[in-house]
Amino acid sequence: MRRPVKDTDDSARRIGRRALVLGGAQMAFAGLLAWQMRKMQIEEADKFRLLAEENRINLRLLPPARGLIFDRNGVPIAENDQNYRVVIVREDAGDVAAVLDRLRRIIPLSDEDIARTLAETQRRVRFVPVTVADRLSWEDLSRVAVNTPALPGVRVEVGLSRTYPLGSDFAHIVGYVGPVSDYDLSKLDDPDPLLQIPGFQIGKSGVEARMEDVLRGRAGTSQIEVNAAGRVMRELSRDEGVAGRNVQLTIDESLQNYVQARLAGESAATVVMDVETGDLKAIASAPTFDPNLFVRGISVADYRALTENKYRPLANKSVQGVYPPGSTFKMVTALAALEAGIVGPEDTFWCPGYLQTAGRRFHCWKRGGHGHMNMHDSLVQSCDVYYYEVAQRVGIDRISAMANKLGLGVRHDIPMSAVAEGLTPTLDWKQQRRGESWVIGDTINASIGQGFVLASPLQLAVMTARLAAGTDIAPRLVRAIDGVPQEVRRTGALDLDPANLRAIRRAMSAVSNSRRGTGYRSRIVDETMLMAGKSGTSQVRNITAAERARGVFRNEDLPWERRDHALFVSYAPADRPRFAVAVVVEHGGGGSAAAAPIARDVLLRVLNGDLPPLEAYPASQRENIEQQQRSLPLRQRAPGQTGSSRA
Repeated sequence: MRRPVKDTDDSARRIGRRALVLGGAQMAFAGLLAWQMRKMQIEEADKFRLLAEENRINLRLLPPARGLIFDRNGVPIAENDQNYRVVIVREDAGDVAAVLDRLRRIIPLSDEDIARTLAETQRRVRFVPVTVADRLSWEDLSRVAVNTPALPGVRVEVGLSRTYPLGSDFAHIVGYVGPVSDYDLSKLDDPDPLLQIPGFQIGKSGVEARMEDVLRGRAGTSQIEVNAAGRVMRELSRDEGVAGRNVQLTIDESLQNYVQARLAGESAATVVMDVETGDLKAIASAPTFDPNLFVRGISVADYRALTENKYRPLANKSVQGVYPPGSTFKMVTALAALEAGIVGPEDTFWCPGYLQTAGRRFHCWKRGGHGHMNMHDSLVQSCDVYYYEVAQRVGIDRISAMANKLGLGVRHDIPMSAVAEGLTPTLDWKQQRRGESWVIGDTINASIGQGFVLASPLQLAVMTARLAAGTDIAPRLVRAIDGVPQEVRRTGALDLDPANLRAIRRAMSAVSNSRRGTGYRSRIVDETMLMAGKSGTSQVRNITAAERARGVFRNEDLPWERRDHALFVSYAPADRPRFAVAVVVEHGGGGSAAAAPIARDVLLRVLNGDLPPLEAYPASQRENIEQQQRSLPLRQRAPGQTGSSRA
């Protein structure tokens, strides 16, 4: 049936309008597209040209050379050695396992090396090189280079690696470097992009860690051209960046070697400090370890040997270790009493061998007692009861304040790991920390450096230096950075009565030079180098009443870990102090027997600038001293090289 003409005309008009609208929309879209293309090609051409360039050109970071570390005389302590290494690129190698199997026939590779490399190649992008082995000898490197045609994807590289030429002598001071870990990154709010470089190493302990920002340097850049797959085609430009700054320490390398050798066989620590400048001339902790083991990747067996050693070689006892200072603390109690005007130098107390108070008996080390004791004699003979009496009158807060003034209970600012604060307790401290009230027995124990009192060998050396100099001298470890001398901290007087300080010094001199002094056997007979000092013995166990009744066990009859710690602090020359020394021998027994001889030898060594002269020892001891010096495991020196500088 034919449609009416009117319907046909209406339909045609509707189709025409739709075609017009659709055509208009298409033209508008084409116009918008043309306008956008014009904008991108003309107005924003520079922007998109830059984006294309960034796709084609990559910037890669170049690790800078790490700053070197020297001793006070310019002897290298931490260096950067050329490191030959072999790397493999998974994209070029194809069958990585097969290539590694061929490679292990040329250079020694363990199963662990193979497994680690295979795992690393799977984690990395195909074209990123992965280190297979480093620290190769020239011979191994040559064998790999000759066989590279049969080792697809394998190439040799030359880089820098940290090395410690003096080995174990500076392990606890300088520390060591190691690869950046996730834990290291988690501690940083804005980590340096350098730390993201695979295999980049940073300081893990000691000066290496505390001065990381100084030693690291600034990264360089390499501008390289890459293809669409990201493979390197060529290097366009290179900026080597800025090497880390060099650091010179105050430590004397040859003195440090002597002190470490003198401590051999002991679990001990020694600190030597310049009384005039605060320079730390030696900081020794024994036993020690070779930091190079950690840089190269320490084996399980080596690490287990260090951690299972009861002498704890990984611990830096000189600044991290804290010990009851024992009788070396008596100068603090004496000065607190003198300064408060509560006790005079000539005031005496009777020592019957014990003090009975608060229903408890506190014993003196001398069972039969010392009789009448004044301040001078109490220090010379190390009478405990004298200080029990004094402490009750002075009070713990005054004693603690004096300890702080002398450098105890204070964390000294030197760039070493975990420098201890120690502990000089007060009345409030026990309530706040333990929820208990302070009792008179706590004060009595603290008066002789027992109970809650704790100090590190570094703090004891600072205390001794301040007593000797009468100033608030502070320890200094960094002498110069990039050749620029670091400022020596200006010192001020201790705000103590000079007469009281002189009284303490006279008593310390008598400890070593009076026949009744506890350190007399370890005296120096050379009049120009006489030593002043104080011995200390700190208990690590409680002595029961039953044990006292039947007789206290001698230290040598006890297991090593139950023996007393031995301490000795000293300075010399006694009449014009130049150096202070603190020695702690863990479980060494008596301070006068175990620690004092070490302190004497170290003082003679630093004063003489070479091996201690035999004529400085009592005549009856010289033969034994000579034998001891011959047996010391000192490092061999180059021809013509002698002892340390006296600077």
